[in-house]
Amino acid sequence: MRRPFVLAAAVALLCAGCATADAEDRSTSAPPAPDPGSLVREVVAETREGTARIDETIELAAAGNEYRIGVAGGFDFGADRGHLTVDPPWGTARTDEVFADGKVYARGSEGIAAGTWATVSRQEAEVHYLLRAPLNDPEHVLRQLSALRQVSDEGRETVHGVRATHYRGTVDHRTLTLRMAADVRKQMDDARQRLGTDLPVFADAWVDGRGHLVRTRLAVNLGGVEATATMNLTDLGKPVRVTVPDPADTVPGELVKSLVAG
Repeated sequence: MRRPFVLAAAVALLCAGCATADAEDRSTSAPPAPDPGSLVREVVAETREGTARIDETIELAAAGNEYRIGVAGGFDFGADRGHLTVDPPWGTARTDEVFADGKVYARGSEGIAAGTWATVSRQEAEVHYLLRAPLNDPEHVLRQLSALRQVSDEGRETVHGVRATHYRGTVDHRTLTLRMAADVRKQMDDARQRLGTDLPVFADAWVDGRGHLVRTRLAVNLGGVEATATMNLTDLGKPVRVTVPDPADTVPGELVKSLVAG
């Protein structure tokens, strides 16, 4: 008569052990992978609070003409301050830019005396060319990147000598036309209407193993018009020194359309 009791007890113990093992398996299982879009937005948000060296290459092709623009310097995104040097596509003198106190100081601009800085409002600057940033402002690129849609994990690649995860997404029309001048925005609106959907703009972000944004890229190919903007970020977290021009060396500037200014 004791055997049924012993058997029942053994089954109970066995089941209890199974339940315990299942609970342990659940507790030690790896957490689900983060959503790629959420991860990119989080990394971009952290980048916008820190510092970095910027090295950007902008390539434009239209009507048989090709242009290549280089932008390099240091930026303190958290303090809204930075300095950039812009290499124009036609090989003339470089343009120096300083971002500070809500203004952009530009030296080397056409029509401005040597050694004099033209001063314009950072917030009033507009975009005049596809995938450009107003006055080459790298903060603009990060704003666009934070609005990525349909983000996917494209695998691991080597960037700056370290392994990084490559994420790819798309940019909607509102993000593409962010801060565009009215005439350029109309051209984009007309192109979108003819196409019947948003323009095919892709955006990429590379994130290293420490969760740092190390490269971004925006690209579009409309057949006769192509544009690519690739920005590398290095020296993350290192101090960025910005020297604001002396007021005596500055003059009010005008926001004009040019490949150098974006």
